Amino acid sequence: MNEISRHTLAVLVDNEAGVLSRVARLFSGKGYNIDSLAVGTTYDPDISRITIEVLTSEKQARLICSQLRKLICVHSVKRLDAAKSIRRELVLIKVAAPTHEVRNEIIQIANIFRSSIIDVSTSSLTIAVIGDDSKAEAILNLLGEFGILELVRTGMVALERGEDTIDAQTKVKDEYDYGKNVL
Repeated sequence: MNEISRHTLAVLVDNEAGVLSRVARLFSGKGYNIDSLAVGTTYDPDISRITIEVLTSEKQARLICSQLRKLICVHSVKRLDAAKSIRRELVLIKVAAPTHEVRNEIIQIANIFRSSIIDVSTSSLTIAVIGDDSKAEAILNLLGEFGILELVRTGMVALERGEDTIDAQTKVKDEYDYGKNVL
């Protein structure tokens, strides 16, 4: 039962200075490596959502969630089931494209992956790819032969499919019900 697998955690926290540092220290202090991290505000500007991906055992993932819940700045922690979640990452890739023929080949690859060309110069193309891990890795493998000049990844973000939300897991139920203030 100590099999290592990817666990995606959604964490609602106070949107204030030092909170991300406290969450990251919890991971590093226990010897866990964060594989992916994405942070942004929610409907409530006082609350941020952190999406964390970590490679651990099932037991370690439960322990991490329990430890996160103990932090005062944390409002909610939820482990997202991969089969019931939507996971996406933005990847920006700058590829060498010294000739017209090479640019055309790269554009065809981008089109196959439903990616966007967001910048063109006489010697390079920049492509934006949105998708899961497998899509990003597949296009990176194909573009690698042209020469990747630069690459940046946002980190994975994730939401549960259907009506399930992280709000059902808050410390004080309905304290952060975003739906009440949305038209």
